[in-house]
Amino acid sequence: MKEQVVEISVTADVFKLAQVFTISRGSRTEAKVLTVRITENGVTGWGECVPYARYDETLASVTAEIESVSGPVTREGLYTLPAGAARNALDCALWDLEAKKAGKRVWDLAGLPAPGPEITAYTLSLDTPEKMREQAAQNAFRPLLKIKLGTPDDMPRLEAVRAGAPKSTIIVDANEGWSAAVYADLAPHLVRLGVALVEQPLPAGEDDALLGMERPVPVCADESCHDRASLPALKGKYDVVNIKLDKTGGLTEALALREAALAEGYKVMVGCMVGSSLAMAPATLVAQGAMITDLDGPLLLAEDRDQPLLFDDAGVHPPQADLWG
Repeated sequence: MKEQVVEISVTADVFKLAQVFTISRGSRTEAKVLTVRITENGVTGWGECVPYARYDETLASVTAEIESVSGPVTREGLYTLPAGAARNALDCALWDLEAKKAGKRVWDLAGLPAPGPEITAYTLSLDTPEKMREQAAQNAFRPLLKIKLGTPDDMPRLEAVRAGAPKSTIIVDANEGWSAAVYADLAPHLVRLGVALVEQPLPAGEDDALLGMERPVPVCADESCHDRASLPALKGKYDVVNIKLDKTGGLTEALALREAALAEGYKVMVGCMVGSSLAMAPATLVAQGAMITDLDGPLLLAEDRDQPLLFDDAGVHPPQADLWG
């Protein structure tokens, strides 16, 4: 019997952004990611993660988590790691490895229907109202725009984006930047301006204020929802959960969270950190049939992986086998 030889490697990669990207927590000009490769008897699967400072992750800390794992490894065995970036890259690399070894696509291994394209949001970063109107006008051809907000002075920005893109569906991401009072004041205007969804209006630790508050626009949990263990605390506060693989700790938990959230009556949004096509590829499976797909990371980059995901009028397409899965 051939001995199983497993090697795990992690490298840091940097992708330049097409333009400065700003949210309520700060700005960036590049995407810093970690790429994990798991090789078993000459066959290599890979995955990508984005360490996120909001969750006390750094490139160094996540690299150390990944390097603490030794083969042979299984997707079930990875649950000894916390939900987060390290487990995500390892889990997605294992799915890719399993698909390559079997000569099948990941969705066949997971018992899922063959995926198709999904319309994705395109994110406008936080800026002055004038600049955001310009961004909106340049992207008014897109059916779904996501606006980064999260300041006490967001009303002019909202008005500006709607003026710049009068026909696009708009969703808003406050990135925990509003107080309950600011959100309550803005809510009627979100309705007036045709906003379809508001993401994480309040800080995760202060979202009890949403209990009993009117939600004229569906409210989505992002920072408040990581994996299935998050669901009990969301009751009565949120209508939608944002599933991101870097929060769930991989495709395995993301699919389980989607199933559990739908069973509890939530709608699903599938989001991303700012990463390459390799990071988005597994998420396209979770996004099938989602209320909102927000997998625009590669559209924000000036450079991407070889064999990148296809984005066209139909949306973001599932990956070709030579990229992932």
